Amino acid sequence: MTCGSMINMSVTHLGLQILQWQITNLFLHKGNSMFHVYFRKYGLSDDTVDFVGHALALHRDDRYLDEPALDTVKRMKLYADSLARFQGGSPYIYPLYGLGELPQGFARLSAVYGGTYMLNKPDCKVEFDMEGKVCGVTSEGETAKCKKVVCDPSYLQNKVRKIGRVVRAIAIMSHPIPNTNESHSVQIILPQKQLGRRSDMYVFCCSYTHNVAPRGKFIAFVSAEAETDNPQSELKPGIDLLGSVDEIFYDIYDRYEPVNEPSLDNCFVSTSYDATTHFETTVTDVLNMYTMITGKTVDLSVDLSAASAAEEY
Repeated sequence: MTCGSMINMSVTHLGLQILQWQITNLFLHKGNSMFHVYFRKYGLSDDTVDFVGHALALHRDDRYLDEPALDTVKRMKLYADSLARFQGGSPYIYPLYGLGELPQGFARLSAVYGGTYMLNKPDCKVEFDMEGKVCGVTSEGETAKCKKVVCDPSYLQNKVRKIGRVVRAIAIMSHPIPNTNESHSVQIILPQKQLGRRSDMYVFCCSYTHNVAPRGKFIAFVSAEAETDNPQSELKPGIDLLGSVDEIFYDIYDRYEPVNEPSLDNCFVSTSYDATTHFETTVTDVLNMYTMITGKTVDLSVDLSAASAAEEY
């Protein structure tokens, strides 16, 4: 099991270690996989390998062990840089009032640039012209004309394919997750090998301090890729970590990815949410869609030393 309370000491040590590695000889060499780096070069234990690969590099399964090492090293560096950037004991940031604040912020910014929002429109149908290109969206007898459509798989089910299922438990509690130093926000990653699974399991908790629940209440999520015909039972290792719960709910949904060619129909379809609670895959999907839509690449790189100097100034 890997969790936030274990991370700080390890990142400091790993940050120093990364500086000593010979990038050219060790990570770019064709035969140097992460398995080679972990076991042959440094002789790390299985628990340390799980921690580095799944808690720091955020790999969702162990397939990365047979892949070139450089990608994992970049992921570890991103984790260390993020931890140093926010100086709050965590590499993550999370909005108050929940993730719903993100689309709300987008809506406000869109309005500044002349965008129009039509909320709560039922039965939206995407319209196409004679050439098969999108030309509008119809709801309640009204059609909003457009040249491009960006949507999730539910709007264009004939342009996606099923790639799996996710099972998720949502628990309401009156206490933080036990053994997490009374943390009001925490992420726990259960590596696949420790559970005898093909992919990781994720536990996330936030609380009234984030304005997502009444005072004294905590909201916890346990999620995983469904691998059996009884998905709810698969979540038991994660649910057992929660302690007593006031109420618990389950949600099982299919995951889809687009199979269309956006250059032919101007439809840009996202991939369904996976089981992760850190949203790395979702961010990657959004960045890729932005590039497909605009032909440009979003540059999220930042010079941490320059940014810190600017803040001090």
